[in-house]
Amino acid sequence: MTEVIVVGSPREAGELVAGAILRLVSDRPDAVLGLATGSTPLPVYEALRPHARALARVRGFALDEYVGLPAGHTESYRAVIDREVVGPLGLDPARVRVPGDDIAAESARLGGGPAADELALATAGDRYEQALAAAGGVDLQLLGIGATGHIGFNEPGSSFASLTRVKTLTERTRRDNARFFASPDEVPQHCITQGLGTILRARHLVLLAFGAAKSDAVAGAVEGAVTSSLPASAIQLHPHATVVVDAAAASRLRFLDYYRQAWAHKPAWQQI
Repeated sequence: MTEVIVVGSPREAGELVAGAILRLVSDRPDAVLGLATGSTPLPVYEALRPHARALARVRGFALDEYVGLPAGHTESYRAVIDREVVGPLGLDPARVRVPGDDIAAESARLGGGPAADELALATAGDRYEQALAAAGGVDLQLLGIGATGHIGFNEPGSSFASLTRVKTLTERTRRDNARFFASPDEVPQHCITQGLGTILRARHLVLLAFGAAKSDAVAGAVEGAVTSSLPASAIQLHPHATVVVDAAAASRLRFLDYYRQAWAHKPAWQQI
C-alpha cells in the first residue's frame, strides 16, 4: 500500500520532504533528484534553501519541457528550474538536465536545418533516457498531480511502460497552463516528458498535492483502479511511493483514518 501522510499545510509538507532529501544527500552527496515544476513542489525547494551548501554536488533531472518555445522563454521549464531550483539552491547548472535541452546541439551536429531539427527532436527522448541511465537513475522523484490524474505530462491513456518521448498536450492541460502565458494560444501543443515507465524506475517517488481540487485525483491514484486512464495510479506499482497531502486533498480517501494512524505510530527510524 502506498504510504499517505496528511500534513497541516504545504509548508509542513515542504519541510518533511526536504528532510528526506537532506538525509539522502548526507549519505550520497551526488544524489540524483527528479525535479518537478509548478506551484506544488515550491514548499520543498523553499525548505531546502537554508541547506544549499549541502546540495552542491546534487544532480537533477526535470520531468518535462515544452516543445517549440524560443530559447530563454520565461515559461520554459528550463527557465523555471533555473529560477526556482538551480539559483536558490546553489546547484551546478551543468548537473541539472531538462528534456530536450540538447536538441540545438544535436541538430548542429547533424548539420543543421529543418530536417536535422526534426531528427534531433524525434530522438531527444532516447538521449534523455541514456543520460538518466548514465547518472545511475533517480534516487528521489518529486511529483505533482494534475486534475486529470496526469503526472509529468503523461496524459490519460499513457502506457505504464512509456519512456521519455514527445507528447501532444490535451486541451484541458493547455487551458490549465494558460495562466502562465499572455494568451491561451501561446501554450505549446507538444512537450517532451519522462514516461510512466521512466518515473517508476526512480528509487523513491514522492507525490505532493494540496487543495480540494486535487482530492478526486489523489483518491483515484492511491485507492482507485490501476489504469492508464488515471496515469498517477501507476504509483501503486512502486515499492517505495510516498504521498504527502493536506487535509483538503486527502478528503476523498476511504482509508484516511488508517493513514493517519499509520503515520502517527510509524517507527522514527523508518522515516519516509
